[in-house]
Amino acid sequence: MEQSIQLLLSLTLVLAAGVIAQVLSERSRIPSIVFLLAAGIILGPEGVGILYPDKFGVGQEVIVALSVVIIVFEGGINLDLHHLKVVSKSIMKLVTLGVFVTFLCGAIAAYYFVAIPWHMALLFGAIVTATGPTVITPLMKQVKVRKRVSTLLEAEGVLNDPISVILAAVVFTAIISPDTLPEHVLFWLGSRVGIGLLTGIICGAITALAIKRTILLTERYANIFTITMALVTFAVAELIISESGIMAVAIAAITIGNSEIPHKESIKEFKGDLSIIALSVIFILLAAMLRFENMVSIGLGGVLTALFLMLIIRPAVIFISTQGSSLTLNEKTFASGIGPRGVVPASMATYFAIKLGKLGMDGGDAIMGLVFITIILTILIQGTQARYLAKKLDVIPMGILIVGAGGVGRLLAERLEKRGEDVTVIDTKEENCQKAIQLGIKAILGDGGDVDILQKAGIEKAKFLVAATDKDDTNLLVCQVSKCRFGLENLVARANNPENLQAFEDLGIRAMSPILSTAVILDDMIERPEIFSLMEIGRGGDIIEVIVSNPKVVGRKLSELKLPKDSLIALIRGEGGCFVPHGDTVIQMGDSVTILGREEAVREVVKLFD
Repeated sequence: MEQSIQLLLSLTLVLAAGVIAQVLSERSRIPSIVFLLAAGIILGPEGVGILYPDKFGVGQEVIVALSVVIIVFEGGINLDLHHLKVVSKSIMKLVTLGVFVTFLCGAIAAYYFVAIPWHMALLFGAIVTATGPTVITPLMKQVKVRKRVSTLLEAEGVLNDPISVILAAVVFTAIISPDTLPEHVLFWLGSRVGIGLLTGIICGAITALAIKRTILLTERYANIFTITMALVTFAVAELIISESGIMAVAIAAITIGNSEIPHKESIKEFKGDLSIIALSVIFILLAAMLRFENMVSIGLGGVLTALFLMLIIRPAVIFISTQGSSLTLNEKTFASGIGPRGVVPASMATYFAIKLGKLGMDGGDAIMGLVFITIILTILIQGTQARYLAKKLDVIPMGILIVGAGGVGRLLAERLEKRGEDVTVIDTKEENCQKAIQLGIKAILGDGGDVDILQKAGIEKAKFLVAATDKDDTNLLVCQVSKCRFGLENLVARANNPENLQAFEDLGIRAMSPILSTAVILDDMIERPEIFSLMEIGRGGDIIEVIVSNPKVVGRKLSELKLPKDSLIALIRGEGGCFVPHGDTVIQMGDSVTILGREEAVREVVKLFD
């Protein structure tokens, strides 16, 4: 009984430290993982010595497994396939080619910098291929970046965790059974991936169907049922074949998250709260297992290996995997700087070190020390610098609220979403909200003039609000509430009746009338068809303003640049003022260039200047 009480007190201490770490993170705006890591080290044997994870026995493995399942599930359920489509090719490259490059180059770095045997270097390379949702997901919640960037990083974390586990298990099997034939290794690898995919899809579909069809699964019970099914998915996959559970959980979560089920937002919120608890527990416990002597024995070579992973391998993997994608240079650079390692590498390093020790093989302590050096440095450097890097590279999206998710509001939201902005729509009709959600746009059901609804939609962090309903009094009210109650200055409204334009302007609200705008456009089509054809951007076209930051185009004449056929440089704003350019116009660093043309062509020109 006494031992049970001690373990209960230890777990209570871990939870309390986790809460403190989360509060400090929120106040300081430094990723919580930094504080959790510090808490584990301070409380563990290397610190004050009041937390000993070894005393948990087999319970430690259960806690770690449970926490990983919850965190992976929470990361997967929040992945939207509509956003994944934008970067799907890049994600596939990241979790295949990217994993292979990281595995091979990480092993080479460990071999030459630390001078460990090749087989141990390969094991290290396999372990550190996982970035993982345990670090990436909370980091992306705290550092808001453009949706396509966060989706790329979060999807990579969710999908490469199970791939890393399987790869590391293959390497470990080869180490302890050197006579294993290559075809057996390939079968071992393929069977884990196959069972994980199949189990995840089946369990995810069953869960979604049960929530949709079972009346008794109210909001509260749907939350409990979903987390139960996540654990069932993990257990079933592991019972069928070991090392396939994490893959199954990730696939099940993605399946559920992209199904049309009731209570989805409530389920996501519930999983988010559980994930915070799981993250706190697992990181503090694993950090408490750290032994400084293992890290010190590796020396400077371990630091150089971690730096090589961050500064050379990670950028190379990102730029190779995102080649030909719609990501800008700044977005690729940001993704290159975000690749912290987390729970899964720490768990695997600990597990393999214990197994190697039981088999009487050397190298376990070196692997643990090297992996923990990598985890600490990547979290401290990449985690703490993420916000600064996002601001410096200007990949933080504008928060834009659109009240009215009808045809106009949805089309506007879709265009802004494609540009990478953080868009939320509000509408009183559930049908309109569902149509927006199907486009991958966050939607809130409610009255846009309601203060609580506006707060739920995130108006306190919004930069723009667009009132786009078909009722002028509603649009006027929404703008007044946003301006007077929340102090939002950037307001844009739709004035359905041209006679109401003055009322909006008197309140300092920029407004446009669809009726008046349509009349002007029709007039242009009659009197100035050439100008209209140039300005027609409704379908397949775009207008984008970009700041010149590519040194390769600076100092060159516009005529020297090979611009796409369906694009036009309409305007340039620089030190000399604002002017319409010509062929002899010389591009200067920092110029603001307005590009007009077909959407694909405009994107190519943006890449050229950015």
